Amino acid sequence: MAQKIRNTGRVPKFFSNQVLEANRFYLDATGRTSRRLAVVCGGCEHCGPDYRIDRKDFPFHSIEFVARGKGTLTLGGRTTPLFPGRVFSYGPGVAQRIEMDKDDPLVKYFVDFTGRSAAKLLEAHALAPGAVVQVASPDTVLRVFDDLIANGAGGGRYGPPIAATLVELLILKIAESALVEDAYRTAAFATYQTCREYIRDHSLTLRTLEQVADACHVDEAYLCRLFARFDNQSPYQYLMQLKMGAAAQRLQQEGTLVKQVAYELGFSDPFHFSRAFKKVFGLSPAAFRKLR
Repeated sequence: MAQKIRNTGRVPKFFSNQVLEANRFYLDATGRTSRRLAVVCGGCEHCGPDYRIDRKDFPFHSIEFVARGKGTLTLGGRTTPLFPGRVFSYGPGVAQRIEMDKDDPLVKYFVDFTGRSAAKLLEAHALAPGAVVQVASPDTVLRVFDDLIANGAGGGRYGPPIAATLVELLILKIAESALVEDAYRTAAFATYQTCREYIRDHSLTLRTLEQVADACHVDEAYLCRLFARFDNQSPYQYLMQLKMGAAAQRLQQEGTLVKQVAYELGFSDPFHFSRAFKKVFGLSPAAFRKLR
C-alpha cells in the first residue's frame, strides 16, 4: 500500500487501510470547532479490490465522489450502485456500507467537514446525509476536489478558511450539475457521456462539432440538445474551455509563440484563436503570457 501523506496533521483513525494509493490531507482531525464551516480532512483514494467500509455512524459530514470504477453503496438502508460521476453524502446518524467491484475497484475523492452551518448548507442543496446524486459534469466537480487537495496539502495561514470556501463551491457545483432522478439511466445520458468523453479525449485535435457528431454517430443538432439537457454549457463552449486550458499551459513555456499555439490547437487563423482565448480568460494570449 502506497500512501502519500501531504500534511502533518494527526491522522484520523476512521481511514481504511484497504487502499492501493492515497493522497490525503489533514487540517483538524478532532473536528472541534466553533466556526460556521471547517474542513477536517480530504483526499483521493485508489481502493483495493478488498476495500470495504461498514459503519453505523460517522462523526463528521462527508461528501464522496466516484471518479473511476464500480461498487455498491448502502446509506441508511438504501442500496444503490456506484460508478463514475456518482456523488453521495453521509454524516452523523447515517449508517454507511461501501463495497468494491473487484474487477473494477473505485477511485474516489472525499472531504470530511463540520461546523454549525454544515448541515443546513447540505440540506439547502439537496445533499443532506444519505443523499445520492449523479452529476452531468464530473470533471467540473473533479477540478474543485483537486483544488481542495492542493490547498489542504499546502498549509499556510489561510489554508483552513480557503478549504471551507472550496467546500461551499463544491456543494454548489454538485447542485448545479446534478441530474434529475433516474436521468442517468436513459440512453440519451449514455450518449451524452460518450460525446463528452470524446470531446475531452480529442480536444487538442478537434476543429468542429461536426467532427464530434460524426465520430459519435449522432446529428450535430442532437449533440447540442444533449448538452442543453445534461450540462450547463454547449459542446462548443466545452471544447473551447479545454483548448484554451491547454493553450494557457503552452503559453507559460518560455519562447512559445502565440501563432504556434494557435496552429497546434487547430486554429488556422491566429486572430480567431486570440478572440477565443480572450472570451474564456478575459485577456489576450499576449497579455496572459506577460501576466504569467
